[in-house]
Amino acid sequence: MDRNSLKAILFDLDNTLIDTAGAGVVAIQKTSELLKTALGQNDHCTDDICDRFKRKLLHETFDPAEGRSIDEVRVKHWEESILEVVSSSYPSLGHKCYYLWKNTRLELLTLSPPVCNLLKELRTSYKLLLLTNGETHTQREKVEAVGCQGYFDAIVVGGEHAEEKPSRSIFTHCFSLLGVQALHCVMVGDSLYTDILGGFKAGVRATVWINNRGGSPPEGSVKPDYTISSVLELPDILAHFKQGS
Repeated sequence: MDRNSLKAILFDLDNTLIDTAGAGVVAIQKTSELLKTALGQNDHCTDDICDRFKRKLLHETFDPAEGRSIDEVRVKHWEESILEVVSSSYPSLGHKCYYLWKNTRLELLTLSPPVCNLLKELRTSYKLLLLTNGETHTQREKVEAVGCQGYFDAIVVGGEHAEEKPSRSIFTHCFSLLGVQALHCVMVGDSLYTDILGGFKAGVRATVWINNRGGSPPEGSVKPDYTISSVLELPDILAHFKQGS
């Protein structure tokens, strides 16, 4: 077999195979309605609370050794966000907000039929691995919610390892699980920093950027080998390798 033949594809999960961002928008909207009813406040107030929660989520650090679960940490995000805006404590409201937000998001996450068909077809020719960053419990819940286990030869969650994407070590672990070398793999994902830079550093054959927001890569960022707007366009890219180009 040609030493440069493609044998495996590594996929990111969030906003690559599933629309996590879209589900998050709906979840925040529903939680904002809950806040509006519970607090008797206007949209400006509830939007402020939700924005504060999203910022806390974005800058979240989580250490299981501290003895709190990720659910407890995120309930606290809501409690603090409410207190910062209305200056009053609502002991049970943070809990209600978190589980409404979390459960709504999980209910909306899905592998679309076209994506399922794509993965089935690709798996007849390639080994497939899901490589997702994030806290273990949160990401495993997403995997379970969308029922994607059967489409992959292996699933790797960054939170279960010493380093996450873009560190080379987690990619090396993935190659080992699949029994392939980096030059026989393609990395597909929506993040230039974690997916594309990570794939580049790991020495994969090619990186494929899912640019679902449009626009060009920021100045100074890593340049992907290929750019597509949806994972459903991936077969067009893979055709280049079959042609030996």
